[in-house]
Amino acid sequence: MTATPDFDPLARIYRWLEWITFGPCLHRCRIFYLPQMRAARYALVMGDGDGRFTRQLLEANPAIEVHAVDSSREMLDELLKRAGEHAARVRIEQTDARQWKPESERYDLIATHFFLDCFTTAEVAALIARIREATAPGALWVISDFQIPENTFGTFVAFPIVQFLYFGFRILTGLRTKRLPEYEEALSAAGYTRVERKTLLGGLLFAEYRRKSKD
Repeated sequence: MTATPDFDPLARIYRWLEWITFGPCLHRCRIFYLPQMRAARYALVMGDGDGRFTRQLLEANPAIEVHAVDSSREMLDELLKRAGEHAARVRIEQTDARQWKPESERYDLIATHFFLDCFTTAEVAALIARIREATAPGALWVISDFQIPENTFGTFVAFPIVQFLYFGFRILTGLRTKRLPEYEEALSAAGYTRVERKTLLGGLLFAEYRRKSKD
C-alpha cells in the first residue's frame, strides 16, 4: 500500500481552490440528491474534506447522525467547525480508508463525494465490500465524482483535465493514484443498484445515488 496522502495543508484553502477551478459545480453535485437523504438516520460520510456537504446534510435532516471518516485531521477539524451547532451529531474518525474497518454500525446512508477517485480500482472494490457489511438493507449510497465521457469531449477536454488534477494533487498531497477507478461492477456485486444519475460540465462531473438490495 502506498503512503497516505497528506491533505492537511489544503484544509483551509480547499474551498477556494475548488471555486477557482470549477466554481459551484462540485458542490452542486454533492447536494443534488440531498432531498433523498432526509429519511436517513445514520450516515457514513467518507472524505468530505472541509465539511460543506456534512453541514448541509445536518441542516436538512435534524434526526441524522454522521460518522465522518477522513485521513486528514485538519479536514476533520474544519468539518466539525462547519457543523457548528450540529457538531454533537457528528463522530469523526481519522484513518486511511484503505485501513478502515467498520465496527457494528448499520448505516442507512453512505456519501462519497469526490473521494473514490483517490484510490485504485482494487482499493475501491475492497472498500465497497467492507462497507456493505455495515449497511442496512435499502441503504442509499450517494456518489459525486469525475468521469471521462466516451466521446470527443472526453478525449480532448475531460481526460486532460483529470490528468492535470491528478498531477496537481500528487504535487500538493503526495497522492499516487493516476487514473479514475472503475467501481461499477463492485457496487453492483455488493447489491447497490443505481436509481438516478445526473451529469454536469459536458459529462466531466456526475452525481448519482444507489440503493442497496433488501435481501
